[in-house]
Order: sequence, then C-alpha cells, then structure tokens
Amino acid sequence: MISFITAEETLSMRSELLLDGKVAPDDCRFDEDALEGAFHLGYKLDDRIVCICSFAPKELDPFGADGFQLRGMATDPAYRNKGIGNLVVNFGVLYLRGRNARYIWCNARREAYTFYAGLGFETISAEFEIEGVGPHKKMYLKIS
Repeated sequence: MISFITAEETLSMRSELLLDGKVAPDDCRFDEDALEGAFHLGYKLDDRIVCICSFAPKELDPFGADGFQLRGMATDPAYRNKGIGNLVVNFGVLYLRGRNARYIWCNARREAYTFYAGLGFETISAEFEIEGVGPHKKMYLKIS
C-alpha cells in the first residue's frame, strides 16, 4: 500500500540502497526534505517499507516555475521488477497534478534510465557524473 511517510522513514533505505551503506542514514537527508510542499511516499508490505520516493518543489531551467524534483527513489532488491516503483511514481504524478505542478524532473542513475523512460520521462541532458554516486542523466516529465 502506498502512503505518505516522513523524510525520517526514508533515511535507512537511502543509505543502504542508494549509497551502498557508505553513508550513515542520518547523513542521507536532502536539503529539499524540509521545503514547504515536499513530500515522501513509501510502499508498505506487512508494515515494512519496500519502496521510497521523495518529491520537492524545485525549478529546472528552462522549464520555469511549478516544477518538482523526484529524488531518493529506491526499491528493496527483493521487490524490484514487480511494478511497485511504477505505482509509487505514478501516485506522486497524480498527486502533483492535483496540486497544479507542471512538471517533474530527476537526476536518473544509469541503471534507472529505462525505468523512467517507461514512465514517460524524456532525457534532457548528456550523461554526467555525481561524485561518489555514479553516472546520471537529467530526465523530465510534463504533467500539466
């Protein structure tokens, strides 16, 4: 079941799955977590969160106002390729449509390019390196 969760509830998965446990969970906070309008989603099975995703209001040039950045998307490896991540992101898209957001963007990891493309995101940058994390591309989804 998808539910709104706190930023605190995302930290252990961010640490373990996005940073290979090399960074303590408490150091996996994003500055954007505290922004007004930011929200976090989790997919829970048997009272355990198996997928997380965070959204924060953040513009991206040249797309202008009313944009949201998707960050910290992670799914427990035992639950990947089952459509759970797709459900969580689509829930976020529908929620943001209701809040009159115009677009969502993300810095997608190389291994997630096809996942985001399958959700309708378009690649809008060349590949670039995020130090300590790996290769990424900016991807964009118009939602209104």
